[in-house]
Amino acid sequence: MNETTFDPKTIFDSYKTALAPALNAQQEGVKALASLGRYQYAVAGDYLEWSLAQAKAVVAAQTPAEFVSRQVELSTALSERLRARAQEFVKLAADAQTGFSEAVNEGVAKTAAETKKKAS
Repeated sequence: MNETTFDPKTIFDSYKTALAPALNAQQEGVKALASLGRYQYAVAGDYLEWSLAQAKAVVAAQTPAEFVSRQVELSTALSERLRARAQEFVKLAADAQTGFSEAVNEGVAKTAAETKKKAS
């Protein structure tokens, strides 16, 4: 009589190997979302600081010319910060794309190797 043995370790290892690329891609996605969240928090902080500085400028201004001068100064500083944040966003997007591409390429390579191994 032919008896096949049930080996749960082999089944779990097969599932683990098959789903590893998906797990890796999910981890890369979570890293990207976390970075995006920190980025958005920093941009919101920049706008908050700018709005508080605008409110202080309104209260502290003695003349309209002084007020306008302070507004121009604050707006210039905000635009420089936002320009730097835009460059930071481009870097975040490039890093996320690179990480995801590496995860996908690694998954494809592992799957091809497993398929070749099983076919042999």
